[in-house]
Amino acid sequence: MPDGFLNPEEAIEAWDVRPGDKIADFGCGAGFFSVPLGQRVGPNGKVYALDIRPEALEATRAKVKLFHLFNIESQRADLELPRGSNIRDESLDKIVISNILFQVQNKNAVAQEAYRILRKGGSLMVVEWSEGASSGGPSMDHRVGEDEAKTILESAGFSLYKKFPAGSYHYGLIFNK
Repeated sequence: MPDGFLNPEEAIEAWDVRPGDKIADFGCGAGFFSVPLGQRVGPNGKVYALDIRPEALEATRAKVKLFHLFNIESQRADLELPRGSNIRDESLDKIVISNILFQVQNKNAVAQEAYRILRKGGSLMVVEWSEGASSGGPSMDHRVGEDEAKTILESAGFSLYKKFPAGSYHYGLIFNK
């Protein structure tokens, strides 16, 4: 991946997203991953765009409407609460957690919620701000480094599958359940 910010298309390519996949986007923000995921999974797939902030969900809904996607469902979710996603146990193929670990108080709860809703054999992609990257993003003391992210996800039951390049300012990890 060239220098610069994360390209969601390239991250999705590294993740092997397929038509028909059922995916949750934890902390979807303005749909940075949700929209390209919706395009990739096609009409037989589904993307759950989850965020606690109503303004983020509105931004995602507007983008979804602009792209005429009918397979993306935006819903408010507190992912730090047990069953906070309101998604059935082991019902998803993939989950993306992008740039939210530095924002949540209970990182382990977020990892446990992801583990609960991901089917056996499913995968989880984590993209977070690199500890060394200085341009933009959260303050250095709020960032969650690769080793910490790995510890959090492995303690929830995930196993690291691979790392992938995620631009100059982020790192990317893919875990399996």
